[in-house]
Amino acid sequence: MTGRPQFVYVAGAHGAVVVDNAFNHAGRTLDYHHLPRVTFTSPSIAAAGLTDAQAEEAGYDCECRVLPLEHVPRAIVNHDTRGLVKLVTERDTGRLMGAHVLAEGAGDVIATAVYALHHHMTVQEMGELWCPYLTMAETLKLAAQTFTRDVSKLSCCAA
Repeated sequence: MTGRPQFVYVAGAHGAVVVDNAFNHAGRTLDYHHLPRVTFTSPSIAAAGLTDAQAEEAGYDCECRVLPLEHVPRAIVNHDTRGLVKLVTERDTGRLMGAHVLAEGAGDVIATAVYALHHHMTVQEMGELWCPYLTMAETLKLAAQTFTRDVSKLSCCAA
């Protein structure tokens, strides 16, 4: 036991680091700050990064937005608007600090948030990126846009 989260992908990463360090003297370590967490319920629950409570405890002034799935075109088409997305940002910079998804396919959606967290993206940047229409991944883009606009008034293809 490593004392780290017990996910298959964490064990795989540990194995790769151990081998690289043992045979190549690489001195590698792992960064767990953006580790995705998924619970496969119905709907699924997924998260990456900090919660607002963790951000505040760490001394950040955070701002959050919650987007109910009733505003997500893919969820509407799927006839399953149970759930939401919550984004946690640093108030002054708009930098994403955490993402939390309750939705069918939440594990797939959170993968996009991991990349945004790793690259220190702001919600403004996330809201301006390309995202295929009528996918659950679009949920993150829409949630990011809630920081600057009312997404309930957007048309299907509005940027």
